[in-house]
Amino acid sequence: MRIINCFFTCLVVLALLSCGQEAKTTEPRILFPMKQDGRYGYVDKTGKIVIKPQFDVATRFSEGLAAVKSNGKWGYIDTTGKMILNPQFEDALNFSEGLARVRIDRKCGYINKTGKIIIHPQFLHAGNFSKGLAGVWVGGKLSFIDKTGKIVSPQFDGGRGPSEGMVAVYIGGKWGYIDSTGKIVINPQFESALSFSEGLAAVEIDSKYGYIDKTGKIVIYQQFDIAGSFFEGMAAVNIGAKFANVAGKIGGKWGYINKTGEIIINPQFDVAGNFSEGLARVKIGGEIDGKWGYINKIGRIVINPQFDLALDFCEGLASVFIGDKWGYIDKTGKYVWNPTN
Repeated sequence: MRIINCFFTCLVVLALLSCGQEAKTTEPRILFPMKQDGRYGYVDKTGKIVIKPQFDVATRFSEGLAAVKSNGKWGYIDTTGKMILNPQFEDALNFSEGLARVRIDRKCGYINKTGKIIIHPQFLHAGNFSKGLAGVWVGGKLSFIDKTGKIVSPQFDGGRGPSEGMVAVYIGGKWGYIDSTGKIVINPQFESALSFSEGLAAVEIDSKYGYIDKTGKIVIYQQFDIAGSFFEGMAAVNIGAKFANVAGKIGGKWGYINKTGEIIINPQFDVAGNFSEGLARVKIGGEIDGKWGYINKIGRIVINPQFDLALDFCEGLASVFIGDKWGYIDKTGKYVWNPTN
């Protein structure tokens, strides 16, 4: 089922480049994965190579370690480049709350930082822990486990990652929410629902999006065609989108609202991302052929649209793509690491 699969798809890709809002931590040394001549290594904030390109794949650091792939297997390095856990896993995610999801013999389980298996590999798919919960796929259904491996929730048709102690779950064609104990706290009633962020979650009612609080109360009336999550007090919303097919909506323009539902930046962008470190990535010139740049919180373009893809800022840098080449820019738009492949 597509809804279940989307929970687990591209986890490694996101770990490689994205800086998750809840995952930001102060690392002993801030390093960024890079690619040169087909190999992955790490640079610092100035673009200086700190760990030479030598890996098949390299992800961002989390909790002092990063998952890297070498000779077809995954292991973990520290910020000096020392291999802490030798490559041995078929797949691996970064550490979160002291545990990391790894795949052994085509099954997912969890290890600690010494490499000891804490939760035996037994799941077809599994995600990282957040607020003590991780999503796992059991018998074609999504459930949630605690850090002992105990299943603490009923089975669901689909769901999104835990956030702020709440999990959006899909039951019998409707979305609702469970808490960290697995108890349903907001009954399934929405056509779609996003994870909670900054105390609010976007939900779809009668083909329009609004926002609820953690009691399930509607605090911003459903009025948007598509809506994103709140970050830094603002959320991207779309007005004018139309159904393309059963997969979703296209068209319309994106702008930003505050937590009262007031439009702060008028809808004018073809695609819009979340605010991170005071800037948000936006696409101008068409959903397909447009280019990505960055705006500030008053909607002013501060880095001109010029990239084929751009991701959120993290620790002062943002990943950007020109064709199949990938690099980093700072908040002035200056390249710290020129796009390479």
